[in-house]
Amino acid sequence: MKRAESLIISTTSAVAFVAICSPAFAQELVVATFGGSWLDNTKECIGKPFEQKTKAHVTFVPSSSAQTAAKLRATRNHPEFDVAYMEVQFARQIKVENLMMPLDASQLTNLPDVIASVKDPDNDFVGVSLSALAIAYDPRVVKAPPASWADLWNPQFKGKIAIPDISQTGGQQLLIAAARLHGGSIENIDPGVEAIKQLKPNVVTFWTQPDQVVALFERGDIVITPWYVDRIGAAAAKGLSVAVAFPKEGAIGSFPTTSIPVGSSNVKLAHEFINTAISPDAQRCFAEKQFGGPVNQKVTLPPAVANAVPYGENRSKLFFPNFDEMSKQLPTWTERWGREIGR
Repeated sequence: MKRAESLIISTTSAVAFVAICSPAFAQELVVATFGGSWLDNTKECIGKPFEQKTKAHVTFVPSSSAQTAAKLRATRNHPEFDVAYMEVQFARQIKVENLMMPLDASQLTNLPDVIASVKDPDNDFVGVSLSALAIAYDPRVVKAPPASWADLWNPQFKGKIAIPDISQTGGQQLLIAAARLHGGSIENIDPGVEAIKQLKPNVVTFWTQPDQVVALFERGDIVITPWYVDRIGAAAAKGLSVAVAFPKEGAIGSFPTTSIPVGSSNVKLAHEFINTAISPDAQRCFAEKQFGGPVNQKVTLPPAVANAVPYGENRSKLFFPNFDEMSKQLPTWTERWGREIGR
């Protein structure tokens, strides 16, 4: 063989080898999850160990529960992503619409260690963290920690309060809290609607993404808002002047879920990602960084973290609504909110 021919063959082989090993040829898993600090800590606690183990690449798509559910409906059986994070009431809606596939328990070795209350009976989804809507406030301005949901209606907060929109899980939870405060319930939401209508003149803005709240506190636009416990803890850990108050009537508990949309082209990798998310290491990491209550029973947390998240005795301070009923009522609530409250 001539030297020139040998060089061509060697060069071609090298190019082929590089192409095969190039990251562009690695498997890609697309995950729809929440934005802000949640996304940052999901990448750190779940994305990194998953990529190290599988050599696959994860593309995260920031998306609220409502946005994810809407995309699944619009792309029925041809989803844009392989794993979907949604709050439980949205997950139940998507389940009823047959847009998620049952999880294969044999591929989820950590599933037996997950608390029963966050497992779907049919294994269509599994909770990955415990959260709750409580009251976030700036302790530099609000000297006495709020003790009740009723404190949100205090005239002193006029022009310094934000509330979540109904498109957010937080808006739905606030509606429940307001209804319970005035003798209503999930089945009788009228008192909640009336209460929020009375609160609206005091409200600076209706937030539609949890990470919007950080800027509102930073600029001094607000001093109080209903916000998620995990977001409060993560923001305070980064230096934001914010603290959490658990209302005596109960913080409204919830849990985000993971599921695999029908039509996913990476089912095996999707299971591996979910299994990583519910593993003891990832759960501990996420609790310490994001202040989400762990769902894996093998996780032990240091006291400073355990006292700030839904964990151990703190779980008893939460009120968990009937998520099936909540899911059923949500379309009506959304219509009424848009018609009677708006933004």
